[in-house]
Amino acid sequence: MNRKLKALLLSAFVLPGLGQLYLGRKGRGAALIMAVNLILLFGLFVVLRGLSPVIAAKIAGGAVTITAADSAVALQGASGAGRGVLAAFFLVWAYAVADILKSRDAEPPNPEA
Repeated sequence: MNRKLKALLLSAFVLPGLGQLYLGRKGRGAALIMAVNLILLFGLFVVLRGLSPVIAAKIAGGAVTITAADSAVALQGASGAGRGVLAAFFLVWAYAVADILKSRDAEPPNPEA
């Protein structure tokens, strides 16, 4: 398996940016990994913000029964931001994969040849 294919698999299936690091593009790989982490952190914030009324009711009441329907209603207000987070993650993922596909320097020069 050549280096370009390994890098593509790393970026496509493990974490966007790992393929760039594997190919030696440290700056671009680190930037992509930081972007993915920020997007995931923002996604966590959006979910927790949407569920905050449910969490607050559970903490305040103690014995209050929270159903899945209550959680779904609470999250409906955050669905637009959730779609934005998903779109941002997809764009970063697509950029990472396309960057590896368009790279020409995936194979290092062979000094013995």
